[in-house]
Amino acid sequence: MAGTDVLAGAGGMLLGAARTDHAGRRALLLVRGEDEPSEMLALASTMGIVVVDTVRQSGSVDPRTVLGRGRLDEVADLVQHVPEGHPWRGVDLVLLHVNATPRQLVATSTVLGVEVWDRVRLLLSLFNAHASSVEARTQVRIARLRSDRTVLRELISQETTGERAGYGGAGATGAGEVLAALGREVEGLRRRLARHARAQAERRRQRVRSGARTVGLAGYTNAGKSSLFRALSGKEVLVEDRLFSTLETTVGRMEASPRVLLADTIGFIDALPSETLEAFRATLAEALECDLLLLTADASDPPDELHRRLTTSLREVRERLEDDLLEVLIVLSKVDRCSVEERHVATKVVLDLGLPSPFLVSSHTAEGMERLRDAILTHLHGPAVDLRLVEGDGRAVAAMEAALRDVALVEGRREAGADVVLRVRVDRADLERFMAEHGERIERFRS
Repeated sequence: MAGTDVLAGAGGMLLGAARTDHAGRRALLLVRGEDEPSEMLALASTMGIVVVDTVRQSGSVDPRTVLGRGRLDEVADLVQHVPEGHPWRGVDLVLLHVNATPRQLVATSTVLGVEVWDRVRLLLSLFNAHASSVEARTQVRIARLRSDRTVLRELISQETTGERAGYGGAGATGAGEVLAALGREVEGLRRRLARHARAQAERRRQRVRSGARTVGLAGYTNAGKSSLFRALSGKEVLVEDRLFSTLETTVGRMEASPRVLLADTIGFIDALPSETLEAFRATLAEALECDLLLLTADASDPPDELHRRLTTSLREVRERLEDDLLEVLIVLSKVDRCSVEERHVATKVVLDLGLPSPFLVSSHTAEGMERLRDAILTHLHGPAVDLRLVEGDGRAVAAMEAALRDVALVEGRREAGADVVLRVRVDRADLERFMAEHGERIERFRS
């Protein structure tokens, strides 16, 4: 079918045959204007793609080919006739440092004669390489098929209007059939994902009914969420210093309190189209539909980058939150990599955004973790108090203790003669009801 090379560039998908291993591929990065390409280079590096050169052209993005047509023709000539020993030798991929339109992708691929990815298609290929669970693979495939569908529509449009000489007629009809097939597959996958989302929602309702509280972890990709999750839960999860190592939700119990659940999920990234992130709605809901949100950022990022990434994360969270009253704690991670001055600067960035004072932590050295744990428990259950359960009226303390454990988080227990002293965290309303029910047999303990 005409244009299948462009479809492959639109996410690594060629009518069901997906390439997931791109390590060792040699690529060019095309940049228009003064944009900073460091994040795009990091994304490519995460996949093992070697960017051999960056071609930059001043001026605004060309609405048809990103770079100006004259400059693009120069690049095409060298790519197609690269001399022996030239750094571009072996280049089989061109990256565009924009979220390209379907028209730009098709036109650029036609001129260059090699596979072309824009920023979104690079991300989709990265997602595809990292997806491990059935849920994650389904989400990624939906996003990739929807992206490829827009490119296929552009191909059909160009062929039927005669923009692509030599195509049309039966070729356009065949492309239309493929387009219809893509649409049917997307709908089938969306129904499967909807069933999974309903099952997730039911599990969340059951957790609420059981009295469990949920803490969600959100933030920019590679902000240290998975390391923070492991430090708080003691649960082994994938922790890698690379972008988008986590695509599915991981839920675990907080080590300091089995009544508190932690939910780690996919990270945010700037300028990812909403229709692409839409495929991950159910995954994001697991972390964002919570009692307390830890918005995490990397304290070792340069100030401008930290500001950009925090702003992106805040925007994504606010767009997806139905409850404006959700409590949010700001966590600056990786402070073991920062000097005292860099910590002050990072804290100022947070405060200048009108956010509450952040918690500075290191999952590697455990610095600040105890203070963060205490803050989490205080926000969810209130401050710790000591309660004395008094033996009397021929009734055992054990029954009263069991009833208190149903509504409170018990952090410590010791016996005082026939009585029992418990250190608990409990909501004020629950405590008042409990004390009213048991009268003089329960009292605040002061040592």
